[in-house]
Amino acid sequence: MDRPELGLQQLHAFTVLAEELHFGRAAERLGIAQPPLSQQIRRLEVKVGHPLFTRGPGRVALTPAGNELLPAALRALDEVAVGLDAARRVGSGAAGRIRIGFSASLALTLLPGLLSAHRDRCPGVDLEIREMTTAPQVTALREHVIDIGLLREPPDEPGLSTETILSEEFVVVLPAAHPLAARRVVPVEALADEPLVLLPRSAGPTVHSRILDLCHDAGFEPRLGQQAVEWQTVCALVEAGLGVSLAPASIRRIRLTGVAYRRIEPNTARTTVAMAWRHDDRNPLVSRFLETVRGAS
Repeated sequence: MDRPELGLQQLHAFTVLAEELHFGRAAERLGIAQPPLSQQIRRLEVKVGHPLFTRGPGRVALTPAGNELLPAALRALDEVAVGLDAARRVGSGAAGRIRIGFSASLALTLLPGLLSAHRDRCPGVDLEIREMTTAPQVTALREHVIDIGLLREPPDEPGLSTETILSEEFVVVLPAAHPLAARRVVPVEALADEPLVLLPRSAGPTVHSRILDLCHDAGFEPRLGQQAVEWQTVCALVEAGLGVSLAPASIRRIRLTGVAYRRIEPNTARTTVAMAWRHDDRNPLVSRFLETVRGAS
């Protein structure tokens, strides 16, 4: 059996007339003349197959069929209103879900403030956070697994837009008992005989190369030791005495009692953090998050 298609305009006219029980007052509330209102009610009655109102001189009343339809009509109009509001909120970027990738070191610096600012600005948006290094973030953006990447040293990747939000210096990470930890500033060349604990090149090619360039500029070929895919693990390996590391300054927030962080000399190299997104992404949730980041930078 085919279901009748009831127009929202007709249902709205029906509910207003059911409240007023007067064609003149109902037409005034609806902002239309009485004849168009009467036509809408008659069309609805044709679809129902029965009169919805009894009409008499100066008197309008709901029929049993009208009484039966009224609660359903009110529910339908309310559900549509709720749906329209939800659609508007999602369309404006005020509601929905956004997936954000982030480099682990940002959890110690930028990330908490950015997430807090965006939750204050868009409380209806669900934030899905995924920790991953730079290369996996680029892949996840290409494959639509995440919507925004907060990553270190983003590559020049076709189809992605990037914007730098932070530039920071490098520091040396030393075991607390290491002789160089007694210095306030450590010359990079003093690390020539030390095994370097680093992230693998595959996790962040640019920052990996930048660290090696620091060593080359200081006149030595670094001794590459253990590798770890997260900076916290790098620091733990240094604490265990497996080597030293050169790392972004933000990792100084990783508090390990057996680790010392010192500035380096020369102190000219920088590592950048950027946000990245698909340049053809028209998702308003992405635009709103980019605005939050720009406002906080």
